[in-house]
Amino acid sequence: MKTTLQSVFTIALLSLGLSVSAQTRYLDDVFSAVTVTSDVTYATNISILPMLQGLPPGPANLKCDIYEPTGDVLTDRPVIILVHTGSFLPPVLNGQPTGSKSDLSIVEQCTRWAKKGYVAVAMDNRLGWNPTSTDQNVRTSTLIQAAYRGIQDARAMVRYMRMTEATGNSYGIDESKIVIGGQGTGAYISLGVATLDTASEMYLPKFMNLSTTPPSPYVYAPFFGNVYGTDSTYLPDFASPTGQTELWNIPNNPTYSSDVNMAFNLGGALADISWLDAGEIPIVSFHCEKDPYGPIDTGDVIVPTTGNIVVEVMGSRVVQHYANQYLNNDPFALAGISDVYTTAANVNNGGLEGLNVFITPPPSATSNAFGEPWEEEGAPWDWWDNVTYGIQAEAVNGIPGQTSAAFFEANAILGSPNMSAANGNLYIDTIQGYLNPRLFAVLGFISGCTDATSCNYNASANIDDGTCILPDGCTDPLACNYDNLATCDDGSCLTDYGCMNPAATNYDPLATCPDSCIFPVVTYGCTDSTAYNYNPTASIDDTSCCFIAGCTDALSFNYDITACYDDGSCIPVALGCTYSVACNYDASANSDDGSCIFPDGCTDDEADNYDPTALCDDGSCLYPTAINEEISGLLMYPNPANNVLTIISHSVEIENINIYNLNGQLVLNKVLNNHNTVNVSSLESGIYIVDILSENTSVKRKLIIE
Repeated sequence: MKTTLQSVFTIALLSLGLSVSAQTRYLDDVFSAVTVTSDVTYATNISILPMLQGLPPGPANLKCDIYEPTGDVLTDRPVIILVHTGSFLPPVLNGQPTGSKSDLSIVEQCTRWAKKGYVAVAMDNRLGWNPTSTDQNVRTSTLIQAAYRGIQDARAMVRYMRMTEATGNSYGIDESKIVIGGQGTGAYISLGVATLDTASEMYLPKFMNLSTTPPSPYVYAPFFGNVYGTDSTYLPDFASPTGQTELWNIPNNPTYSSDVNMAFNLGGALADISWLDAGEIPIVSFHCEKDPYGPIDTGDVIVPTTGNIVVEVMGSRVVQHYANQYLNNDPFALAGISDVYTTAANVNNGGLEGLNVFITPPPSATSNAFGEPWEEEGAPWDWWDNVTYGIQAEAVNGIPGQTSAAFFEANAILGSPNMSAANGNLYIDTIQGYLNPRLFAVLGFISGCTDATSCNYNASANIDDGTCILPDGCTDPLACNYDNLATCDDGSCLTDYGCMNPAATNYDPLATCPDSCIFPVVTYGCTDSTAYNYNPTASIDDTSCCFIAGCTDALSFNYDITACYDDGSCIPVALGCTYSVACNYDASANSDDGSCIFPDGCTDDEADNYDPTALCDDGSCLYPTAINEEISGLLMYPNPANNVLTIISHSVEIENINIYNLNGQLVLNKVLNNHNTVNVSSLESGIYIVDILSENTSVKRKLIIE
């Protein structure tokens, strides 16, 4: 199919960035959930499937499931359409557990693409042909016709998506970016969409019934519709299986383009290599080296259930040989893709860019439990619920007394002995790991930083790969605010060095980075002339001015802690008893040393009341002489006292009394007569010395105040 490659195929390969570690849309999973719209009718066309039940052909709605990334805000997303396998017959009826848009590998592939940001479409197509006919012409013609209808349906699917974009774009697609792919039987369709563009390509001898005169084509466009399925055609009665003229093709959205940007195939084959021309779209192919039903080179299509030959076809290696020779694959071949999947594929593809060959383990030489021989693998990416399939196959295809559900379960895995979700996913890992970077290149995507404010902004990038390095500090090592952790300069660097102190003679008001300053010669000191330490040469006051004079010697008796200027008044400390009432009072002492001995009793051993324990006479001695008589009438009570103290003398006239505290301080002086009282309520609780004075003598008494 000769096609003019759209502008997105222009080799926009620079800065493809396929080995980045950040998440890149269309290459990595950027969404965690997928929204599926199921059973969307994309076309209506004539199906011959009812004929398998003896019914006439008739219109059938063609369905698809559309997968979208949940929560996506983009409305111009590329589309990948995937066609299932199944030998153009319904599952189970075709002798296989697969054959619908709900095949588990189809669901997995579409889900993965949607998580990467694509809109993925799993489509069904019209089914029906006669694989069991013993007539080679019948087998070949009905298969070719089934494939032709499948190609028309796939192109109707493409046009449907473009129609939705033009009428509200409900699926948020970019109609200029559509890719078609197929698995197994679906691969015959995807390769046909990529290459079949004229009706004349259907008139090759291999597609003709040579037993008629003249030879008649198996597919005649005026009856079956053009290769795009965009015209309305009728099958005349002489060619109709019903013997009546039948509507044979219904055009669906015929005004929209059927073109695609790229195709890929998993197995399958191309009906004829002559369909492939230079200048056509790129193709990526995956194929098992020894696929027994779809040859990797040139070979025959084999009916899986009967082993009958249908038609000679060309497999993936032949397709890729010519696609490379015609330079059709240059949009991704020149992209410099060098990931691990590419490196692994290059080991077995003979240098054919776009070809990935699977070398599968050889089958066991021992038959299975039912005597059936093991086969080479052809579709190891598929998996299914084998128990359910066994039950369904026995119900549809079983022969009572000869088969069982277990029989069909065992035979279903003859060509896939390791069939499981885990095994299938490993193959899909490789398929998408190899395919997705090539999709990315062909669709004109260039990954890189798309944020114009970033240091690594790539003006040619149209897909952000998450590698943007945003401004985060000053990267100039000569700047005074240099940040050695910054990776992208934010324009904040400060490089204007100068003196930033306004008091300096070289102050620079434009400076942004501090440099050395030059200041006038100054002298610091006290500038207040009233201060004791006034400095007439000082030009700047240093707050040291002193206005308090006194003794500044902390060891002196008259040390003044508030004084900051010594006035020479310091008095040395003289230790001794400083209480005048003490017996050892030292009049020259100025600092009491705690040695005072206070009156504590009569110390005269000739007195009647001599106290041998007393150290300091308190004047209380009583004598049998006239002195004793003289003071014998002295009374002082109460003692201890609280408020009032009474002092009485019957023999001596008391003139006054002095009361001292134990520090020798006079705390109370009172003039008395022979019968008087003294108010002592002002005295604090403690011990006091009362000195009772008369004209000729004095008597000291100890007083306790409570």
